[in-house]
Amino acid sequence: MPNYDFELILSRPLLEAELDPLFQLTHGLVTVGFVRELRGKEQRGQAGCRWQAPSLSAAIMEVIELLESLEPPAEDVPPLRVLSVEADPLLSMRDIAERVGRSLESVRLCIRGTRGPGNFPPSETTSAGHRLWRWSRVAAWYGVEDPQLHEAGPTSQAINGWLALRDVVPQVAPAPEEVTSALSAVLSNVA
Repeated sequence: MPNYDFELILSRPLLEAELDPLFQLTHGLVTVGFVRELRGKEQRGQAGCRWQAPSLSAAIMEVIELLESLEPPAEDVPPLRVLSVEADPLLSMRDIAERVGRSLESVRLCIRGTRGPGNFPPSETTSAGHRLWRWSRVAAWYGVEDPQLHEAGPTSQAINGWLALRDVVPQVAPAPEEVTSALSAVLSNVA
């Protein structure tokens, strides 16, 4: 089974007391930032995931179920909810080097334009002083054919729609298995 990389946006950050239970549930395959205490209701959390499953949709749904099964550590802490998914990950230079099988220096020179055809994709964002690039753009620039990227766009859109539907009208939202089954049937014809 393949490994899938994706990020989940959470209704709140995880608290320090939730880290051990998260590690036990996910065997360390889900990484999160955490806070010691919640400050404000609008504070969002994020989870980076690398999960093995038969499909991207199955991987995402399994991790959503695990994260949302975490018991809040105190009565005044709201349950954790997944708000959205991003399946086309942002990568550091080191991540890019690993994925394309090049040295870090080779990637750095490509980014600067002194190696390769030029016009390296611009970084999407800067996090803690480090630039991050969208994998789909980098893969296209290097000519890497990543079959998981064929699943990323449609799967993210469908699951984000499902997440929104279950929050607005949960009584009509299909079960996670139904979403996964439908996506598997449709995406087998897309590649």
